[in-house]
Amino acid sequence: MKFLPLTPNGETPVRALTIAGTDSGGGAGIQADSRTMALLGVHACVAVAAVTVQNTVGVTGFHEIPPDVVAAQVRSVVSDIGVGAAKTGMLASTAIIEAVTAVCTEVGIGRDQPVPLVVDPVCASMHGDPLLHAEALDAIRHTLFPIASLVTPNLDEIRLITGIDVVDDSTARRAAEALHGLGAQWALVKGGHLRTSTHSTDLLFDGDTFLEFTSERIATGNDHGGGDTLAASIACALAHGYSMPDAVAFGKDWVTRCLAASYDLGAGHGPVSPLWRLHESENA
Repeated sequence: MKFLPLTPNGETPVRALTIAGTDSGGGAGIQADSRTMALLGVHACVAVAAVTVQNTVGVTGFHEIPPDVVAAQVRSVVSDIGVGAAKTGMLASTAIIEAVTAVCTEVGIGRDQPVPLVVDPVCASMHGDPLLHAEALDAIRHTLFPIASLVTPNLDEIRLITGIDVVDDSTARRAAEALHGLGAQWALVKGGHLRTSTHSTDLLFDGDTFLEFTSERIATGNDHGGGDTLAASIACALAHGYSMPDAVAFGKDWVTRCLAASYDLGAGHGPVSPLWRLHESENA
């Protein structure tokens, strides 16, 4: 695959911001976002929205950061450092979602703003453990999605947000239309959780045109952090000025490589691994 351009040593690299929760096991959340950004040559800025208690087996609890503190982190970073793109992950509550939406609008992040925003609407862990209060689904639909340049829900999140059970191409298209109808500029329906298919096809929709991005399915149970890694890599490409279709194509290639390099960790699901790029550099 063609990598994002690297900034020469000593020069300020492209910056991107992740607004999300932590993962104490290091596989997903802000840890996955930062790792992806670093290995793509992008300086990662972070606004911590929640602290989780989790490992490879599951999530046993989380602590929400006060909404005004979450917003202050975003404001502080953007006013001093500046970012080329931003993404959200676990936001946990209606109050945090409202605070993030307000501060992003204030500082110029979001659709029709100078800085694009990728919204990964994290609702639950891959084990089914809740990472979002149930009443906050309306805030995702009607507060956060309308400022999103791109939304990247997985199939379980699509079911929660739209009520549509994606089982084939027809229902994937219905879901993309429903997500776009909630206000997002672009909607990406990810096919990675459609286990019955031999391929993984992601469907991108802008209200007029459907674009498909297909890769062979990687046979692994170690896919923790895959959604975060995809959204973060798309944000990095957007920060470099890529168009949305080109950024999604880049992210799809990147996360597929990371899935192929995933590894065992602990007693549960191991993480996808962007470390494959280091090995490729050694062999270059």
